[in-house]
Amino acid sequence: MTRYFFVVLVMGLLGIAIVVKAAIIMFAERQYWQDVADRFIKENVTVKPNRGNILSSDGKLMASSLPEYRIYMDFKAGGVTKDTMLVNHMNEICEGLHKIFPDKSAAEFKSHLQKGRKKGSRNYLIYPRRISYIQYKEAKRLPVFNLNKYKGGFHEQVYNQRKKPFGSLAARTLGDLYADTAQGAKNGIELSFDTLLKGRDGITHRQKVMNKYLNIVDIAPVDGCDIISTLDVGMQDICEKALVDKLKEINATVGVAVLMEVQTGEVKAIVNMMKANDGNYYEMRNNAISDMMEPGSTFKTASIMVALEDGKITPETEVDTGNGIMMMYGSKMRDHNWHRGGYGKINVTRILEVSSNVGVSYLIDKHYKDNPQKYVDGLKRMSIDQPLHLQISGEGKPNIKGPKERYFAKTTLPWMSIGYETQVPPLNILTFYNAIANDGKMVQPQLYKGTMEVINPQIASKANIGNIKEALIEHTVEGLDKTSYPESVPIAGKQGFIELSIGDNETEFALEFCGYFPVDNPQYSIIVSINKMGLPVDGGLIASDVCKQIVDNVLSNRYK
Repeated sequence: MTRYFFVVLVMGLLGIAIVVKAAIIMFAERQYWQDVADRFIKENVTVKPNRGNILSSDGKLMASSLPEYRIYMDFKAGGVTKDTMLVNHMNEICEGLHKIFPDKSAAEFKSHLQKGRKKGSRNYLIYPRRISYIQYKEAKRLPVFNLNKYKGGFHEQVYNQRKKPFGSLAARTLGDLYADTAQGAKNGIELSFDTLLKGRDGITHRQKVMNKYLNIVDIAPVDGCDIISTLDVGMQDICEKALVDKLKEINATVGVAVLMEVQTGEVKAIVNMMKANDGNYYEMRNNAISDMMEPGSTFKTASIMVALEDGKITPETEVDTGNGIMMMYGSKMRDHNWHRGGYGKINVTRILEVSSNVGVSYLIDKHYKDNPQKYVDGLKRMSIDQPLHLQISGEGKPNIKGPKERYFAKTTLPWMSIGYETQVPPLNILTFYNAIANDGKMVQPQLYKGTMEVINPQIASKANIGNIKEALIEHTVEGLDKTSYPESVPIAGKQGFIELSIGDNETEFALEFCGYFPVDNPQYSIIVSINKMGLPVDGGLIASDVCKQIVDNVLSNRYK
């Protein structure tokens, strides 16, 4: 019985040892044995292509895929010979690692490696963070590490990381990838052009040829195409700095700045900043294309354009704005200077120059109250209600009310004429003003170098476009926006100011400026839009001040 008991005990211990060893192989040594298996035949191995780059209009790299590495050590690879080499070169290896990674001393590396050697680990992490390709190549030159992984034990895990060399510049427009890049892109240009950027997978297999195992390519991977965006790194930097500085100064919640080339519609800069909980500003979403905002006074230009086109008014048509307060169906329509006595009798050009609420609303109500649909049709004729069909997702569609819709009251038309009760994203307003600068030709905003798309070949007659241009010049030279007129170059445009919502004893304001420059030969159109809680707001001059800084810096950098 003792003999049988001894045999059973030995067999039981042997069985336990087998189970333990199997568990170690399955879990602790899994990666090692997978690597060993890779030395032999493998069929239909997917080979990932390199993702294409996103470039600026002047050829600078704005988004690129770069490899990052984690480095490991297999202390059992190479047997006694490798172990002896490792011990003999330990100090040299640790000094080399310290030079590559200065945040850890040679002594710390030595203690760390000795701990892994004592454990006999087969997949021991040498450095805790991911490293660059250059750092990896330098580490690979160290003694023992320069042997192949089956003799020396040094091996790596590669990660394909998407990098933006210019940091936050246009980050939301460029877009992001998922952490697992195989899942593709989340948003922005990365998502819109994902099929072009990601390329096509290849297929290989391993085969033994003359006692050597070789990777045989069945289908070669096709690297992704590079996308050339319309963005200009210098202009983007100018716009972001000017906007963020102002947002911090006034403690604003949201800020947008877009700079567009007049003739082509190429977007040279697009900045979308929102205040985070930590008090700093980041690009969290593409507010310029998605925010459905009441445009405020920038919409008055469109209202006057409709009345001019329909022959209802001329630039010399006069309105008696009185003391700056006019009753509209039981509600008071006020000019900004009503407490100073108003503007009295003024013509249409002066109405736009001083941004008179009373003047615009009176004209539109007088000529369209019996047929408000004609006014709405005039807006649509200028394509201000049309989606832009941009190359990136998230675009908002303008919401222009019609008289057959619910909640179209008698007060809707006069308030709609000055930018209330409509919702239009900032980029759509910019596209409208860009068409004015472009002598009436409305072009689609472009975010990548491609064929220019025309939305509307002529939004209004050239004569009335000229009339509006004169009024916009007067607005910046003699009107409310004098401060937005740089000494270096004339700007034509219109400021906007609107109360967005009223909460607990606090009001949110939207402050805008939209226009184009230089006046004599328009090259760029620009919009700056800022949301701020509470006073002071100083009308739309806050946005105008940002615009002035951008214009001065763009032109001085472009033509110096």
